[in-house]
Amino acid sequence: MDTAKARANIFARIRTNQRRGASITADERKGVEEYLQRHPPGPRPAIEGDLRMRFGVMSERMSSTVDEVAQWADAPASVARYLDARQLGRQAIVWASLSHLDWAGAGLSVEARPPRRDESDGADPVGITSCFCALAETGTLVLLSSAQTPASTHLLPATHIALVPASRIVATMEDAFALMRSECGGVDQMMPRAINMVSGPSRTGDIEQTIVIGAHGPFRVHIIVVAGA
Repeated sequence: MDTAKARANIFARIRTNQRRGASITADERKGVEEYLQRHPPGPRPAIEGDLRMRFGVMSERMSSTVDEVAQWADAPASVARYLDARQLGRQAIVWASLSHLDWAGAGLSVEARPPRRDESDGADPVGITSCFCALAETGTLVLLSSAQTPASTHLLPATHIALVPASRIVATMEDAFALMRSECGGVDQMMPRAINMVSGPSRTGDIEQTIVIGAHGPFRVHIIVVAGA
């Protein structure tokens, strides 16, 4: 299914019912920008100190594990150490944007593809992604879906490993949305089909308020902060 086309059709029907033209006009865009300028963000908590350090502390509070490497080239070896320490094997799937890293040199068998959805074909145990940005306030990963960055990579495998560029750690959720508007908005671009915010392993307390880990997603979330990126 072409989701982009389906979304465009839905928006077109909405604009027709509002008796507007098929395309967004310059005056409409100007009106939105003026509205945002007249309504500044509300109060935010003061995030003091180093954002990278705060992000690491808050991630661990959310039951993620955290490592740090100096540069992208060091990430595969860090992943291998993590998998070996937990006896999770050395196979993984990875976002296409990370396929250039020397995974084989670290002894890992990595494929750049979405995970298998049918467990009878062999479930993929580990998914490796990067992220759009990360929130120091809560230790949260922000991931945007696309053909090259499928959400299934971090939702379906039991173990999610995220490579986080230190330069993409922002203070708050409001900063993350401002970054999205800056980099993913505008006339020639569209916001992603899905925005996922991941704060540690999946968990639920729906049944008798007993916390169950891995109920709707991965059992483990391991974060590798790339200091030089």
